Amino acid sequence: MSDMTLADAPPHRGSWLGDWLDAWNTFWFTPADPLPLAVVRIFAGALLTWASFVWWLDAEAFFSHDGWQRPENVWRMNDQPWQWSWYFAAGSAGMARVLAGITLAAAVMLTLGIATPLAAVVSLAGLISAVNRAPLNVFGLDDTLGMLLIAVAVGPAGAVLSVDRLLAPDIAAGRPSVRANLAIRLIQVHLCVVYFFSGLGKLLGASWWEGTALWGAAANVQYRTFDLTWLASHPWIINALTLSTLWWEIAYAGLVWPRLTRRLFLAIAVPVHLGIGLTMGMMEFGLAMLTANMAFVPAPVLRRLLRPLLSRFAGTASHRA
Repeated sequence: MSDMTLADAPPHRGSWLGDWLDAWNTFWFTPADPLPLAVVRIFAGALLTWASFVWWLDAEAFFSHDGWQRPENVWRMNDQPWQWSWYFAAGSAGMARVLAGITLAAAVMLTLGIATPLAAVVSLAGLISAVNRAPLNVFGLDDTLGMLLIAVAVGPAGAVLSVDRLLAPDIAAGRPSVRANLAIRLIQVHLCVVYFFSGLGKLLGASWWEGTALWGAAANVQYRTFDLTWLASHPWIINALTLSTLWWEIAYAGLVWPRLTRRLFLAIAVPVHLGIGLTMGMMEFGLAMLTANMAFVPAPVLRRLLRPLLSRFAGTASHRA
């Protein structure tokens, strides 16, 4: 029992500022299970592998000096000469292919959890290089992957569900850590910011207020995957889907945190993003956003769902040890 009295306590203790600082430290710096980050790593790595493979197939067109977007045009368009890309040094098609191959190899290693810290950094560098070298090719998938890979590079993404864990078993590797919590919080906060401001941006469009915005996507012949023009005969469905999507996107930042509403908002994310992927030909973007939403799935839930796989990993690691 401590003899310290209230008068001896730090000045901020019990004050509004002290409570706020305690909550801030608890939010960011409480040790957390690394499993959610490992799951995000696997899906983000797989999506980057796919994107990198596409880049690698036509690296000359994407990244060489004689490609679709010449370096001088990229610099002029960005108006930001400080932007870095290792493809700016790729004068030949062969060199561009080698650099794209490095990103592809790092993405595969990241997915499998091989030399995970190095693979995460190289994967992030490769993504940034591709985005800065060919900005006209950038869309939601690349932006979301950047958000995910920053967190994967920050936290112990290879602590579980990785080849690293199998080859070098360490009992402490899968224990809760501050870095794991920090990485997951980065994804969660970033995702809330993305949804909130995306929703506010939609409020500037009259079609969202009218409840007809989703009809524009359904009727777009260029992008649609399925013919949904039959919805023209059911305008109330379009109105309901449009307005509920807008409400969900704006309210997400506040209502995804309480346990009472978290499951509902995560459940809605599935049809929203799969719907975008299936109806607008943007499945990779939809999967990337669902991967980001997995940062809100509690570790105990993931451990229950992945118990057989985790048991196999633990048994193999113990055998190697």
